[in-house]
Amino acid sequence: MRSLLRAVATVLIVPFLLFEEWGWEPLAALVGRLSRLPFWARLEDRLRCLPPWGALLAFFVPVVLLLPVKVLALFLFSHGHAATGVTVLVLAKLAGTAVVARIFQLVEGPLMRIPWFARWYPRWKAWKDQVLNLVRQSRPWRVVRVFNRGIHRGWRRLREG
Repeated sequence: MRSLLRAVATVLIVPFLLFEEWGWEPLAALVGRLSRLPFWARLEDRLRCLPPWGALLAFFVPVVLLLPVKVLALFLFSHGHAATGVTVLVLAKLAGTAVVARIFQLVEGPLMRIPWFARWYPRWKAWKDQVLNLVRQSRPWRVVRVFNRGIHRGWRRLREG
């Protein structure tokens, strides 16, 4: 029973893992560009100096702040505005991932000084990497990668004339 639950959980979480994998670095870099602004640079400096539990709190603030936006998306779904609901949900996910990824880059050191975080984060990362490697080795993933490379090459040729 435990292995069945693990398999079901893995299948349900893979799309989120793939999105995080795709978006984590580029979105964090995008938010990192805001550090050119004086206010944002000061905010990032303060985040870097947080103690471990303050870092944990800062890491979860965007998650809590986006909760009302996700509730709004559910409200829109329930009132027949599926396209708008999906749009709000996707934008919230993009914004949330961007901000959380950047905050994590800034506070990873202090977070790793929390004993339970330091124990569980490497396990989570190893499990996530293992699941993503299985996905990358699958036939559908490889077919989509080949298809995407073909589109990319065609687009490049079209641009180069």
